[in-house]
Order: sequence, then C-alpha cells, then structure tokens
Amino acid sequence: MTTVVKIDGEAVGVEEFMRVLKLTGQFDQLLDQFVRDRLTARSARQAGIQVSASEIQERADQFRKEHGLHRASDTNKYLDRMRVTLEEFEAFITDTLYQEKMLQEVCGEQAVQGYFKLNSPRFDSIELSHVVLDSEARAREMMAVLEDDPGSFEEMAREHSIAATRSKGGLIGKVLRGALRPEVEAKVFAAAAGALLGPFATADAKTLEIFRVNARHPGHLDDETANEVRRLLRAEWLRARVQEHVVEL
Repeated sequence: MTTVVKIDGEAVGVEEFMRVLKLTGQFDQLLDQFVRDRLTARSARQAGIQVSASEIQERADQFRKEHGLHRASDTNKYLDRMRVTLEEFEAFITDTLYQEKMLQEVCGEQAVQGYFKLNSPRFDSIELSHVVLDSEARAREMMAVLEDDPGSFEEMAREHSIAATRSKGGLIGKVLRGALRPEVEAKVFAAAAGALLGPFATADAKTLEIFRVNARHPGHLDDETANEVRRLLRAEWLRARVQEHVVEL
C-alpha cells in the first residue's frame, strides 16, 4: 500500500484517499482539470510550440521562491517529502509552460477581437435595480405603486425589499447576458431604459422580484469584456480538445 499520510502513526493509503475524493465529489473536478491540462500540453507540442531551458529555469526559480526554497538542499528536501523526483518536477514545470503558451495562443488578441466581432450582442449589458418581496399580493401592490410613481423606486426598495440590495435602493448594477434565468433575461434585455418588469418568481419560488432597467449598454471590447471573451475561447477550445480524444477511467 502506498501511504498518502499518517495520522498518529496510522497510514492512509492511496486507495482510501481516492475513495474519499470520489465520495465527496472532488475526484471528478480534479480529474477533469488534470485531463484538460494534459491535453493542452500535448496540443502545444503538436503545434510546434517551444519551451526553452531558460524558461524552465526561470519558472523553477519562481516556484522555489514562492515556496521558500532558497537553497538547493531545501528544494531536495521538499521534493523528497512530496516523493517527487527532480525529473518529475522539471516535467511538471515544462508542462505548465506548454499549457500557458498554448492558451495564450488560443486567446490571443486577434482571436479575442474576432470572437467579439462575431458575437458582440452577447456582451450587451444592462444596469438593473430590483425589489424583492415575500408574497404575490405585496408584489402586485408594489408594482401598481411603482407604475403610478416610478420615481419612488429607490425609496420603496429601501423600505420594503427583503434583498441585500435594499440599502442601495435596490441597485444590482451591471448585468451581462447569461446572468439571469432565461425567461427573465429575454424580457429584461428586450426592455427599454426605465421599464418596470415583473413580478417574477425567484429561482426558489419563495419570493417575487420586480426589476427596473436603469440603462442599456451595447457591448464594447473593454478589459472586462476581453477577459470574458478569453474565458469563453479557452472553454470552447478545451471542450473541442476533449471531444477529439478518447478519455477512459
């Protein structure tokens, strides 16, 4: 039995450790990340991406600095404690660099601009406020009040909303597509600035929500949007790589 850890001298083996990971739901997430990392490094090599010895050394030095391994003997003791050889450590550093370089290429500036150009409506945003109430009768009554006096929205939210946003007059802030439930999003994103919508049952069906569209913002490629585009490009590319290979447990 390969021991992972000892507790008061009692050894916990790899099989027991793996079993606990599976039963607690952590195994699948860890395995998924491992497979994606491995496929990314493999794709980088197949694409002819190069990792130099100096880059490996620089990254290894960075790792040692982050872990307080100031001397070669400190590093050796650390690796011995982890039961990792120097060759395995170098392979880990190398694969990490391959992964980063591959994803930098996938999410490069040209790719980001191209994706945004094709999908710009996806990045439209709206500024929203809401009032959340605990009964349909109260929600219907509130909607009537707000329709008669739209300017009282912030005051009504502060006095009657049960959401955490009540202190801000019900202000949620900027919302991107995909942040709301589909049936709500379709109506909210189709509404003009100033529109009141609802009441809608919340996801748990225990409360009701009235929205006000404060402003509409057509998508533009700022830093926040570019980061979201990179996340989407990375996710789509990784899904495609997984589908190209046979992954068996």
